[in-house]
Amino acid sequence: MAERFDSTLLSRIEDASLNASAPPQQRWIDGWLVRFSPGKARRARSINAVAAGRLPIDVKLALAADVYREAGLPMHARITPFSMPARLDAHLEAEGWSAIEDTHVMVRAASAARDAQPVRPDPAGLRWIPLDAATFADAVGALRGSSAVERAAHAERLRLSPTPYRGYAFVDAESGTVRACGQFAREGALVGIYDVFTAPAQRGVGLATLLCERMLSILLNEGAEIAYLQVSASNSPARRIYERLGFADGYDYHYRVPKGVP
Repeated sequence: MAERFDSTLLSRIEDASLNASAPPQQRWIDGWLVRFSPGKARRARSINAVAAGRLPIDVKLALAADVYREAGLPMHARITPFSMPARLDAHLEAEGWSAIEDTHVMVRAASAARDAQPVRPDPAGLRWIPLDAATFADAVGALRGSSAVERAAHAERLRLSPTPYRGYAFVDAESGTVRACGQFAREGALVGIYDVFTAPAQRGVGLATLLCERMLSILLNEGAEIAYLQVSASNSPARRIYERLGFADGYDYHYRVPKGVP
């Protein structure tokens, strides 16, 4: 974990991110939060080892495997600096589980000097609008190429989230076509920014930056103090945008998958 941020704060952010991504399809297995939503997001269909529990690791893995088999989903384990027991990652590696999707959790603390900048106007030909959960899930799903099942699961998760969903988009002023979108989930002073996506034809013109500026402005005006987001370690363009907005690496996580799981 990065030394810039207190470990207690990062642990609170991890808790908030679990709340923000909570699907209705989840159950506890001896301290592990086993999620099995049919959506696209791996964080909503993976094992989150929140507590050490009492059972041996292999027994819990077998119980979790039954859950994923019944749900018709591949098995994933999400590994963070807070995963319990601490030897879980090494245990899975020794069993031949592959590591995939190295992800950075980036964090931004409020700064009066930086955040006093005026909000820039809408780009020419675009409008800034809020989107309800179903519309948002369908729009970002279309941009990502998500299936109908994955879009429905995303909408369900946003609609039933224990932390209120709020989504926004820049849309074409004439056609209403979504050009860039993003959503956030606030939990007290902490706010997570999720699903920031720009249509391929609109990339490179600053829409993602402006989108994040708008959402951060809303949140800071409402009293939020810490923002966080999750970004693939390999997504250098997005990381550069977030760094310019004042985000810095807080901690990393990855997933482990059994042999034969893509």
